[in-house]
Amino acid sequence: MEILQFLILPFIASLILTGIHAYLGVHVVERGVIFVDLALAQIAALGATIAILYGMDPHGTGSYWFSLGFTFLGAAIFALVRSRHKHIPLEAIIGIAYAVASAAAILAMSKATGETEHLKDMLVGNILSVSRHEVIKTALLYGAIGAFHYIFRRKFLLISMDERAASASGINVRLWDFLFYASFGFVVTSSVAIAGVLLVFCYLIVPSVGAMLFADRIGTRLAIGWTMGTLVSALGCYVSVWADLPTGATIVCTFGVVLVLMAAIKSGYFLLRRKTDTTSEVRASVAIR
Repeated sequence: MEILQFLILPFIASLILTGIHAYLGVHVVERGVIFVDLALAQIAALGATIAILYGMDPHGTGSYWFSLGFTFLGAAIFALVRSRHKHIPLEAIIGIAYAVASAAAILAMSKATGETEHLKDMLVGNILSVSRHEVIKTALLYGAIGAFHYIFRRKFLLISMDERAASASGINVRLWDFLFYASFGFVVTSSVAIAGVLLVFCYLIVPSVGAMLFADRIGTRLAIGWTMGTLVSALGCYVSVWADLPTGATIVCTFGVVLVLMAAIKSGYFLLRRKTDTTSEVRASVAIR
């Protein structure tokens, strides 16, 4: 019973992260910008690191807004590059942004004496230490962003799945791209503070990829992604406490294991179906003879 009371807030936080990131992951995968979350998360972490250099509390309001400002800058760059420079792959810009932000964060942390532990928290986070206030604040913020995306879901989905059709229909792709990345930035900035860069990336990509193994329709993929994220969050939190392991890293590894199992199940089903179809064809051929 004590362990359940200890895990309730981290588990609720995990559910909140699953809800918004599994949805955003659908857009990210369809756009082919798989590492945009990792890049924006690292840019947000860089902003928080710079705030520390100025003497701000790593978990304070000033640090949050500093981090959000850096994230908005990254969002503007990604939206601008996609709309203006078609011949330059956006993934290349995203990779460059991630590498530079990571290196800059390491350089900044080398000057922030006594805060080296913050660099570890940026990567794997410490979701077990999440407070009730953080959970409520994050739920309200993500709820507002979710409502925004629901209201304008047709524009966002059309741009993600067919940019040319969106442009031909009169949608200002550059503007809506920026709004997508900006809202994405709000989510990433808050998520990194709670869960760290690696866990945020897994919540975004792994449920979406796992869902794509079994479904093509957006609604079905969301249902599978949310279910997967919920089960992995519960299992990862429990294993981390039971085995006395870092929670963020444990959940990341659990995501990897579950994804491999889902891929194995899909492959097994495909082989079984193929064998069944082959057997049916042989029987039909024998019957004709």
